[in-house]
Amino acid sequence: MARKKTDPLIVIRSSSTHGRGAFAARQIRKGTCIIEYLGTRTSWDEASERAGDDAGDPNHTLIFGLSDGSVIDASVGGNDARWINHSCLPNCEAIEYDDLSVFIHATRTIRVGEELTYDYHLTLDEEITPRKRKGFGCFCGTRDCRGTMLLQSSKKGA
Repeated sequence: MARKKTDPLIVIRSSSTHGRGAFAARQIRKGTCIIEYLGTRTSWDEASERAGDDAGDPNHTLIFGLSDGSVIDASVGGNDARWINHSCLPNCEAIEYDDLSVFIHATRTIRVGEELTYDYHLTLDEEITPRKRKGFGCFCGTRDCRGTMLLQSSKKGA
């Protein structure tokens, strides 16, 4: 049976990359705006207080840093965009618009069943030690994997 254009673009299921992931329910063409990253708009400090509640994975975050210093906290009012995992060789990118909304776009054609990923570009306001790098470990498995979701920067963000 042929799929309708109104069928969902993504489905959420278990991921070999990390916990749950978003997967293409149908082919997604390069340049397609896939989904908005939704959640509660708040301050970094307030969102950080909620983050890290999982003792088994204290660095797991659903916080997306915005250019004005605020964040979108997908742990409150978030949607399926929060399940898109990090990759060092992603097939999507997160684009922040002038109104501070964030949408996930395909950077290449994504096949049915392929996991959607984007580079989180995580940064910290503290020294990035080997322990911190490991705590924010990347499990994308790509040949160019840098081993961490962190960039070598000194600015907050996601």
